[in-house]
Amino acid sequence: MSGFKTIALQCLLALAIAFAVSTVREAIAAGSDTPSTAIHFTFDRPIDASMAPFFLAAKDGRFGAEHLNVSFNSASGSPEALARLAKGDSELALVDINELIRFRDKDDAAPVKAVFVLFDRAPYAIVARKSRGIRLLPDLDGKTVGVADGDLSMRLWPALAQQNGIKASHVKFHKISAAVREPILSAGQVDAVAGFSYLSAVNLRDRGVPEADLVVLRYADYGCEAYGFAVVANTAFAAAKPDAVKGFVRALIAGITATAREPARAAEEAASRIEDGDRNLELKRLHAVLADNILTNEVKRNGLGGVEPARLERSIDQIARDFKFRKRPTARDVFDDQFLPPLAERLIN
Repeated sequence: MSGFKTIALQCLLALAIAFAVSTVREAIAAGSDTPSTAIHFTFDRPIDASMAPFFLAAKDGRFGAEHLNVSFNSASGSPEALARLAKGDSELALVDINELIRFRDKDDAAPVKAVFVLFDRAPYAIVARKSRGIRLLPDLDGKTVGVADGDLSMRLWPALAQQNGIKASHVKFHKISAAVREPILSAGQVDAVAGFSYLSAVNLRDRGVPEADLVVLRYADYGCEAYGFAVVANTAFAAAKPDAVKGFVRALIAGITATAREPARAAEEAASRIEDGDRNLELKRLHAVLADNILTNEVKRNGLGGVEPARLERSIDQIARDFKFRKRPTARDVFDDQFLPPLAERLIN
């Protein structure tokens, strides 16, 4: 009798397992039937290591899990990326949020908004050589700084100089091509160059300039309140497919988390998408950008992707010192937090 009960129990258990497996397969099949939403994503500049979280999210299937079919392309700057968004040629783009603020001031500007801030601190910096007598920002007095055409950092220089008691007229800015920014500093033709901290400084070390002779004067360390690169959404797309935008943000957060956990793999993935990409060089850039711009103390407290409205308002005021707004945008005009997941899902250690 006990043998019969054992056999019966085994049969019931087998049936239960078979039913559970069948249910899971049906759920997966149903899920796979969900149509994917196509997203054309535009980077506002050539690929570098700071974009690794996007590529790792794609490689790890995070976008696919959100039923998104994401393709990447690049523009020649934030203005062009914003123009593509406004026309609907891109659904989402990574742009400098400070350019978005200026863009929103145009009379005919599309009401596009940032939905996720990747860089909690803007990467603007002056990279100088200590051997030229520069160790602190005020040491730029009487010095020559190489500045590439369209360098976004110069848009906030007036506010930074005023905040730190530097007379703008005492600093000579020498216009240069972006291609020779690091070479002319390494050759000693200028005392410093303006650019992004995680790009120029790493490039100079790679060119053989001794690290001990370099000083990176980050704007954020001298009172600049600006946020940096942010994901901006096409207005019509965000209104029609809010779940797709939310899914993209969730996938990106997973990509950032994976990048922080496995920076070497992330750098490898970024380098593989760059012509003649150097994994070791991109890894150096990635370590710098994670520490200085993405995983800041504020992000560790408040989570990934969001903004502090009061700080964003102050950064708009700093932009206004060099940019005459016709109608000053507010923080709400620039950033929309409705696509962010709950705080618990945005915290990162």
